[in-house]
Amino acid sequence: MPKIRVDGRNFHYWQSGQGPDLVLVHGLGGNLAGWHLTMVPELQQHYRVTTYDLRGHGRSDAPRAGYTTGDMAEDLRGLMDALHVGPARIVGHSWGADIVLHFALLHPARVSQIVLIEAALLAPLADLYRKQDWEGWPYVTRTLEQLIGAPIPEDKRHDLDYLIRLIIEIPIMYGPAKGRMRDEEAVLRVLEVLMPMWNGDDTRGELTVDSLARILHPTLAISEANSVFRGAFETVQDRLPRCTPAVLPGGKLKHFTGLEHPELILEHMKAFLQPEAAPSLLGVSDDIEERIS
Repeated sequence: MPKIRVDGRNFHYWQSGQGPDLVLVHGLGGNLAGWHLTMVPELQQHYRVTTYDLRGHGRSDAPRAGYTTGDMAEDLRGLMDALHVGPARIVGHSWGADIVLHFALLHPARVSQIVLIEAALLAPLADLYRKQDWEGWPYVTRTLEQLIGAPIPEDKRHDLDYLIRLIIEIPIMYGPAKGRMRDEEAVLRVLEVLMPMWNGDDTRGELTVDSLARILHPTLAISEANSVFRGAFETVQDRLPRCTPAVLPGGKLKHFTGLEHPELILEHMKAFLQPEAAPSLLGVSDDIEERIS
C-alpha cells in the first residue's frame, strides 16, 4: 500500500508500466481501485500509469476542509512533483474530469493531452442540476428504488442530502469488496464534499464555463448516449477549443461505463492518445507558454 507525502498529507497511489506518463483521476466517492479493475491492465502496457486516491477518499488522508476542485488540482500538482511525473496525459472520470480541467487551467504546462470521461462540471453547472426538471433526477431515484427495494417519498425525490444517505444502505456492487456494506463515514464525506458545490458555494472561481475556452490542450470528451450529464458534455464540446467528442452507446449504469464497458473507452483513448510523442505539449506549448509567461 504505497503512500507518499504531499504538502503535509499522505496520498495512497500506485504506479505501473513503462513509457509516457498517464495519470488517472477517479470521481467523487470512488478510489483508484476502479481503474485497476478495468483499464490499468491494458494501459500499463503502453504507459507509466499513475493512479491515486483523492484526499478524503480511499486510503488517502481526509482533512476536514479543502475539497474544491482547486484544492484537488493542487494535490495533483504536488503528487506529480513528488513522483517526478513530467508533462502527462491526464484522464478524469466524472468529478475527476472536473479536477483535470481545473488542473489544466492552473498548471497548463504540466498537461499534454486530456481525456474526460463523463465530465460532470458539478460546480460550474450547479444551477442546472438543482432544477427539479434536471434529467438526472428520474434516473437517480429509479436506480435507488431498485437497489433498496422501496419507493422514495415524493417530497424526497429532489432532496440530494436524503438520496445520498440512502447509498449507505446499498452493498458495494463491484470489485473484491462486492457484497459488503459501505463505509458510512465515507458516504457522509462524499455528502460534505458535494453539498458546497451543489449549493453554489464552491467560489474559488478558476473553473467556470467561460474559463474552459482557455484550455488549449487536445481533449477527448467521452459521454454515454443516455448520460445524465449531457449538459456538461455539450458544454465542454462547445467551449474547449481542441475538443474531440465521442458518444458511446447507452449503458445500464449510464455514468459508469468505465466499469460496465471499459473496452469502449480504451478503444477511443487508443485512437486519440499519442504515446510516441515527446512530452512537448503536442503542438500547444507555444500558446500555453505565452499565456503563462
